[in-house]
Amino acid sequence: MALILASCEDTTFRSSVPTYPVNVVINMDLGSFVHFQNQVQGEHIDVLPDGFYYNDEWVLPLGTNACGYGGVLVYVSVNGYDAYDLACPYCASKGHCSTCIIDGMFAKCTECGEEYDVASGTAAPQNGLIRETLRRLKVIRSGNTLTITHL
Repeated sequence: MALILASCEDTTFRSSVPTYPVNVVINMDLGSFVHFQNQVQGEHIDVLPDGFYYNDEWVLPLGTNACGYGGVLVYVSVNGYDAYDLACPYCASKGHCSTCIIDGMFAKCTECGEEYDVASGTAAPQNGLIRETLRRLKVIRSGNTLTITHL
């Protein structure tokens, strides 16, 4: 019996990025969001505690402080809408938060330089510093409203 128990392995995924509250609501019928539709791959919204960027242009604050550890990225990929925490898993594994910025089809860490392929819908690392992807978040679409929360 002891051999059987010793061979069991915990296969639960644990992200290097700490779990922080996420509750972002984007109504695509209002303001700048009317242009954020899933027909255009590469469009993205970066939600930070002090406001948000829509396709790299600063826009007014969204009114939420529940935007993850490093901010929230909502990206139109080959899958439609994907959402990730913008904190770099490599830097988080070293004990600090570095935020990724969007550079075309990649989320690139401002500190270590690791790039994550967000255009493919996987957010897989490209430079080999770490095997862990960006922390994926849940996107719930109801009509023209997106709600982003934890998985």
